[in-house]
Amino acid sequence: MTRHILAWLATAAAVVALLYPLFGLWVHVGPWQWSGEFPGSSLAAVHVSLLLTAIALVVVVLFGTPVAWHLARHRRPSALLLEAAVLISVLMPPLALGLLLSLVLSPRVALGRWLLSIGIPTSNSVGAFVITQIYASIGYYIIAARAAFEHAPRDLEDIAALLGIRPWRIFWKVTFPLARLGLAAALSLAWVRAIGEFGAIVITAYYPAGMPVQLWTNLQDAGLSSVMPLLVIFLLTTLPLPWLIQFSARRHRHA
Repeated sequence: MTRHILAWLATAAAVVALLYPLFGLWVHVGPWQWSGEFPGSSLAAVHVSLLLTAIALVVVVLFGTPVAWHLARHRRPSALLLEAAVLISVLMPPLALGLLLSLVLSPRVALGRWLLSIGIPTSNSVGAFVITQIYASIGYYIIAARAAFEHAPRDLEDIAALLGIRPWRIFWKVTFPLARLGLAAALSLAWVRAIGEFGAIVITAYYPAGMPVQLWTNLQDAGLSSVMPLLVIFLLTTLPLPWLIQFSARRHRHA
């Protein structure tokens, strides 16, 4: 009985410690203000983050899913080289990523000059915003998606292949259903990583301002009182989805 009580007390203490930063939402900072110096800037930032992050995640899924499947199903030297590249993208410090992207997409480099010649700005633009989000999140998606594919029994794929089912149908009818919860978790992780990116975005795409950059701008313009409303929306757009997916996946594993 004593052990049971101690376990619950330890659990409660851990929960309070982990969630302690959220108590900051109830700290008095004065009357909340919706925007900083420019009216409407916070609402515009919400639109920018939600729309452009959605676009970036479409690219991440379309490109990252085949890469994750390849890494999960092959152990060739080429796969090891690809895995090393994925890990580098994950380990890259955000500030370094932003600086490097601003250099390789600048007019100093052939790619940057070509993009500008066809009317695609490579800094402080929608394109720069989306490209930065893709680079910031795709490695996380690939690693988590690879784990999901690795947990899908390969024997069922082999049986389906022996029955003469085409590879793409095997993926949609066998592999994807088995890995769907893990892929959903990978997508939610990439979503949080992309929408919350600040260090790289602030260098490559300060404009159009997404929520992280706008939070920083509001803080500089008018202090904490102008941060709080946008902060609440920022948390509501980042935390619930991955939390629900992870919780559902865990319940499904133990069902």
